[in-house]
Amino acid sequence: MKKLLLCVVIGFFCLVFSYVRADIEADAASPIFFTEIWGYLISGEEKYFTKNSPVTDIGYFSAKVSLDGSLRGVPDASKINHFGRRVHLVVAETSDYSLTHFILRPDLPFRAELLDSIAEKSKPFTGVQIDFEAVRPADKDNFISFLYELKAKIKDKTLSVALPARRKKVNDAYDYEKISKAVDRIIIMAYDEHWSTSKPGPVASNTWCREVSAYAAKHIPHEKLVMGIPFYGRAWIDKNPAKAYINRGVNSLIKMKNLSVTRTADGIPNVRYTETVEVSLYYDDEESLWKKFGIYKNAGAAKIAFWRIGQENPGIWQKISSEEK
Repeated sequence: MKKLLLCVVIGFFCLVFSYVRADIEADAASPIFFTEIWGYLISGEEKYFTKNSPVTDIGYFSAKVSLDGSLRGVPDASKINHFGRRVHLVVAETSDYSLTHFILRPDLPFRAELLDSIAEKSKPFTGVQIDFEAVRPADKDNFISFLYELKAKIKDKTLSVALPARRKKVNDAYDYEKISKAVDRIIIMAYDEHWSTSKPGPVASNTWCREVSAYAAKHIPHEKLVMGIPFYGRAWIDKNPAKAYINRGVNSLIKMKNLSVTRTADGIPNVRYTETVEVSLYYDDEESLWKKFGIYKNAGAAKIAFWRIGQENPGIWQKISSEEK
């Protein structure tokens, strides 16, 4: 009797497990719905855009800021307007802190010139995105007031801004709460947890993404939050022999590897040798990206953005949808 009862109990749990597993597999086969799916597109790489992708918004990358505040290299909106998506002009400055300092200062003429230039060049676009990744903490107020002024100039067009990923408040120019009051969308660049000069590791680990999205959701209104997702990986090597060598180091290397020294025609010594390196490569595939989608949905983010179109595995477009079923 006991054996019979045990068999019944085991059978029941096996049946329940099979149904649960079937539900999980069915869910995994269904695209995850996002209200907006952004994709960055580099000017000159229009051929990589897949018309049947679920992308709703294209960040057209990018116009650059000149020293006088004017724009240069503005992408030609007519090349992609026929795709039928919302197209946003991206204005980017990612490394020059001096340039952003001067163009954001309200007491200098460059700021007014830049505001007018963006407003004029944005006419054929749905919106404007500011990607200023080199703003000093001391310029925070000027940056935020710049965004308010720009929104007033472009009026009904969507103003978005790309901001670095944060897990806690730090002393920088990118105050999520204050900036969210000035713009329509905030794209959190949730990538480069590890970067080219850091130790090896994921571009965006799931644990890190969970912490980043939780912090963002706490400080940015739900309707304005867009979580960025990378389509790229990074590789590191355990040693890099490409560097400058002092004479003492060269002599040690020759001795250690028992190298033969040759000379050029004019007498300059040189050696050749083979170095074996170990490469660590971290990247995302459909499975890991699927988990990120779930993390962001659970955090309350209904919008995502991919960096960038042309780097993806086309199969990923089957995993998401911008049309609610």
